Amino acid sequence: MTNAYDILIIGGGVNGAGIARDAAGRGHSVLLCEKGDLASATSSASTKLIHGGLRYLEHYEFRLVRESLIERETLLNAAPHIIWPMRFVLPHHKELRPRWMLRAGLFIYDHLGGRRKLPPTRAVRFKGDPRGAPLKETFRHGYEYSDCWVEDSRLVVLNAMDAAERGATILTRTKVTGLTRGDGVWTARLEGAGGAVEDVRAKVVVNAAGPWVNDVVQNVAQTNAKPSFGLRLVKGSHIIVRRLYDGAHAYLFQGGDGRIIFAIPYERDFTLIGTTDVPYEDEPGAVDITESEIDYLCRSASEYFRLPVTREQVRATYAGVRPLFDNAEDKNASAVTRDYVFNVEGDPPMLSVYGGKITTYRKLAEHALEKLGPVLSQRGGAWTAGAPLPGGDMKDADFGAFHREMAQQFSWLESQHLLRLLRAYGTRIEDVLGGAANYGALGRCYGSGLTDAEIQYLQDKEFAATADDILKRRSKLYLHLTEEEIAAVRAHCASADAAA
Repeated sequence: MTNAYDILIIGGGVNGAGIARDAAGRGHSVLLCEKGDLASATSSASTKLIHGGLRYLEHYEFRLVRESLIERETLLNAAPHIIWPMRFVLPHHKELRPRWMLRAGLFIYDHLGGRRKLPPTRAVRFKGDPRGAPLKETFRHGYEYSDCWVEDSRLVVLNAMDAAERGATILTRTKVTGLTRGDGVWTARLEGAGGAVEDVRAKVVVNAAGPWVNDVVQNVAQTNAKPSFGLRLVKGSHIIVRRLYDGAHAYLFQGGDGRIIFAIPYERDFTLIGTTDVPYEDEPGAVDITESEIDYLCRSASEYFRLPVTREQVRATYAGVRPLFDNAEDKNASAVTRDYVFNVEGDPPMLSVYGGKITTYRKLAEHALEKLGPVLSQRGGAWTAGAPLPGGDMKDADFGAFHREMAQQFSWLESQHLLRLLRAYGTRIEDVLGGAANYGALGRCYGSGLTDAEIQYLQDKEFAATADDILKRRSKLYLHLTEEEIAAVRAHCASADAAA
């Protein structure tokens, strides 16, 4: 590893990985340091949607919604294996927003971003319609509109992979413990998982530390400067329950408190319900769902579903902290903008990222490189809009046709196993299978099709080190494996780590 770079990026979430990819593709030398695993904080704790943000229209954030809607189809084309269209059913609640308001908002939503591939909104009468079957009879009308699903942590990993393949150095479990300016460059002190310490230099620093962005400014860089922007930490919590209804559609439910929740098909056997949007003031790394949040999500879903959602149905939970740009002290947590801003200060500069949402990460990366253009030597220009992510280079971004082709090529794979591999790895499936022509060639199977061959691929190509990296972020197999099977994966990863 060299010790001099054009750009040092702190933070391996979606913004950091996206900036690393964009910068490496322009020919810059890039080092990304993440103190944990890639997507180990906010970027793996989202509601997992690529969407315009229908509710942001009520706050007149038309620019953000338009940019998000345009990005929705750009990302769908770039990664059709981990991003796919989903229809959302919005029941009309007669005591909340009137039907004309919902219809007007959805009309704007359909047309603001130049929708091309996704079907438009349509009205739904629930009587006799399968989409109305899970709902209480009091809900008679609603609307169905389009957005997209995303495997959020895999989106981060694929950006980091692409960055590495274009020359970037990606270091996980490596903490930046000190930053000093001198002789026109930054010197950064890096500390690895084993305690090894190293100094590197960089022309610019990108602070994409998410909830820790101000900690980097004040403590790691030791500037003693008051942060230029306020940061509002908002916790979003989710529950995962056994599947509540048939169909591939999701629901968007309005709450009487002004918040909304989604109920979304998840991992074939489950329904994902979230999110809560509550203020958070503790250490971001210690975030967890509270009992009151579980009750809130169960109660909110039960207001709409015919059968109550109870605590006993909860199979798993997760929570994350969103680091939002605090543009208005008097707004409640769910109303704080999801837009992003940059603070560029000093010589050599540090660019700190405040806010943002997963849908706009690619545009955020482009804008960050534009901001840094005067400092970095001019090389390549913007390029990511038409470039597929690893595994997404399938003809016409048509996952259905690709799936049919691969089903013939890998007819020996069980159909559900094949679909999981294709959704995770796309055209990289052959790299995962390593030329195998039968299950015996894949090594031990730990359950749900997870084999030695797949684990080896994740360790070699996707920066995975621990069982949680594999079971919770590179996949969601922890939901499908037994405790004994999970223990076997943990033992395998521990032995591999010891051997290394």
